[in-house]
Amino acid sequence: MVNLLLTGLVADWQMQASGGMAPRAPSGSMTMATRSGPAAGDLSLSEIKEFAGFPAATQRYIRRSLDIGLERDDAIARWSRDMVEETAIRVQARVYQRLVEVRAHVPDDSGLDALEHFMAPLIAVSAFDLGQDRLPGFASYRFLYERLLGAHARPWLPGAFCAAASLPHLHPDKRKILLQSISEAAATAPGWSAREPSFFPEWVDKIDETRPAN
Repeated sequence: MVNLLLTGLVADWQMQASGGMAPRAPSGSMTMATRSGPAAGDLSLSEIKEFAGFPAATQRYIRRSLDIGLERDDAIARWSRDMVEETAIRVQARVYQRLVEVRAHVPDDSGLDALEHFMAPLIAVSAFDLGQDRLPGFASYRFLYERLLGAHARPWLPGAFCAAASLPHLHPDKRKILLQSISEAAATAPGWSAREPSFFPEWVDKIDETRPAN
């Protein structure tokens, strides 16, 4: 029993250290997904801690993007502070319409025949998000897209990120920062967790500290 517990803790640490990727398999083997990992409560805490480590502007953008991409709320009513931001949200909503196509074509394996209708729109949407200067690196990009697309899209996120981060619409310095943000472990992982994210950050109303407590 103790050995099983220790094995689970080691697997938990390895999974978190590799950014959601499964521990490296023996040479010559590859798995598209694995279900080993932390318990649900520990996973939620880990996701909350990761989100809390992002800059405030990144946290806001992820919350807003999830409202738009998952159609959770009226994003304009919730997030727009002026006409400029309202326009930006409308543009993002139009771009995010392509997520319907992306979700419908998530490949079940590593075969290349299914990539055309998946990677092309995924890279296009990713390029839009990276161009907003709100996702400073792969960690925040992965956090958002795991929730927009689900766990089965994990194997394809490093490739989509690198492709989008290499496009010429980004300043060369920005491209360099983005591409350097992805770790070797994330770029070369032989397997990925199939566990769905459990923490989906939402709008949080500010507490008026001037009002007396009830």
